[in-house]
Amino acid sequence: MPAYATNMRLKFPILALILEIITIILFAVFVDYDDGKGHGHDSHSNETHHEEKPMDLYPMFQDVHVMIFIGFGFLMTFLKRYGFSSVGINLLLAAFGLQWGLLMQGVWHLVDGKIKINIFKIINADFSTATVLISFGAVLGKTSPVQLLIMTILEITIFSINEHLVATVLEANDVGASMIIHAYGAYFGLAVARVLYRPGLRNGHENEGSVYHSDLFAMIGTVFLWMFWPSFNSAIADPGLTQLTAVINTYLSLAACVLSAYAISSLVEHKGKLDMVHIQNATLAGGVAVGTCADMNIGPFGAMLIGLVAGIISTLGFKFLSPILASSVGIQDTCGVHNLHGMPGILGGLAGIVAVSLGKKEGGDPVMQAAALASSLGFALVGGAVTGFIMKLPFWGQPPDQNCYDDSLYWEVPEEEDENEESLAHADHSKNKAEV
Repeated sequence: MPAYATNMRLKFPILALILEIITIILFAVFVDYDDGKGHGHDSHSNETHHEEKPMDLYPMFQDVHVMIFIGFGFLMTFLKRYGFSSVGINLLLAAFGLQWGLLMQGVWHLVDGKIKINIFKIINADFSTATVLISFGAVLGKTSPVQLLIMTILEITIFSINEHLVATVLEANDVGASMIIHAYGAYFGLAVARVLYRPGLRNGHENEGSVYHSDLFAMIGTVFLWMFWPSFNSAIADPGLTQLTAVINTYLSLAACVLSAYAISSLVEHKGKLDMVHIQNATLAGGVAVGTCADMNIGPFGAMLIGLVAGIISTLGFKFLSPILASSVGIQDTCGVHNLHGMPGILGGLAGIVAVSLGKKEGGDPVMQAAALASSLGFALVGGAVTGFIMKLPFWGQPPDQNCYDDSLYWEVPEEEDENEESLAHADHSKNKAEV
C-alpha cells in the first residue's frame, strides 16, 4: 500500500504533541481564571448574570459534557468493526477541540488582553467541539486520526468566526444553535465528505454495516443525547423563565419527534417493521430543530409541531435522500448527519425566522435570522470544501478503501473468538477442497 502512508508511529504522536504544546503556550500567554470583575458581553448572551454564583451553570455544563463525550461517542458505534474509533477518536477530537475552542472563541471577548475562563466559557467551548463531532459522523470510517485533528483546528476556527458574526454582529437569536452548530457542522462535514469522495466505495463496503450488539451500543448514545438535550438548548439562555421555556420547548419537541420518527419508520420499512437507524437518529431531530426558537414564546404546541415535522423529515431523509446523495451527488455520509443535523438544523433556522416575524421574541429581526442561517451554511460549505482539500493531501495517512470502517488499522484490536473459529472453519474448508 505505498500510495497510502497509514503508519501512525511518527505522524500522529508528533502532531498531537506539537498541537498540545502550542495550545499550552497560548494558554500561558492569554488565558486566566475569571475573577468576576470587569465583564462585557460574551457570545450569545450577557454573561454578567453569572458573576454572583460562579457555579450556577455547572449542572448544565455537566449535561452538555455528557452529550459530547458519551452521547456523540456512542451514537457512532453502530459500525460493526469501528467502535473503538467511534468512541476513542470522539474523545480525542473533543478533548483537543474544547481547548482550541476556548482560545478561538475567547479571542473575541478579551478582558484586559486575557481570556477569562468561567463555566459559561467552557460550555461554549464544548459547543464548539460539537460541530467537529457532527462533521466526524459524515466522514466516519474513511479518515485517519491525523486528518481529523487537522479538521478540528480548521473547523473550530471557522466556527468561531461565524458564531461571532451571528451572535454579536447580526445579533440573531440561536440559543440552541440549530444554525451555528447543527446546520454548520452537518454541511461542513458533507462538504468535506464530497471532496474526499471515494469511487471505490460506491457500492458500499463489507464493514459498512452494523451487527446486533453494535446497534444496541449506538442506542446508548441516542438515549444520553435524548435525555440531556434540554440542557444543551437552554444552557446559555438567560437564566430564569427564559431558560425554563427553553427546557420545556426542547423536552416537548423531542417527545413529539419520537412518535413521528417511529410512525414514519414503520410506514416506509418492509412489512411495517422499525429500522434501528431511524430510531437511533431521527428521534433526536426534534432537539436540533427546536434549538433556534427554544427560548422563544412559541407555545408548548408550537414546540411539539416542530418536533413532529423534524421526526418526519429526518426519517424520510434516511430512507430516501441518503441513497440519492451517495449515488448522484457523491456524498458518502456515513452516519447520515444530513438527516439528523443538516435538514433539522435548517428547519430550526426557518422556524426561528417565522417565530421572530410573529413577534415571539422581543427585539428579534427576521432579516438577521435569515442572514444568520445563510452565513452558517456559507461558512460551512466553503470552509468544509477548503478543509476537505487540505485533508486530501497524501501525507495525512488516509486509509485505503479496503481498510475503511476497520479499527485494526489504527488500534490494537483483541481477536474475537468467533472470528478465529470462522477462519479455522474456512481454512479446513479450503484444505478439503485442495485435497479433493
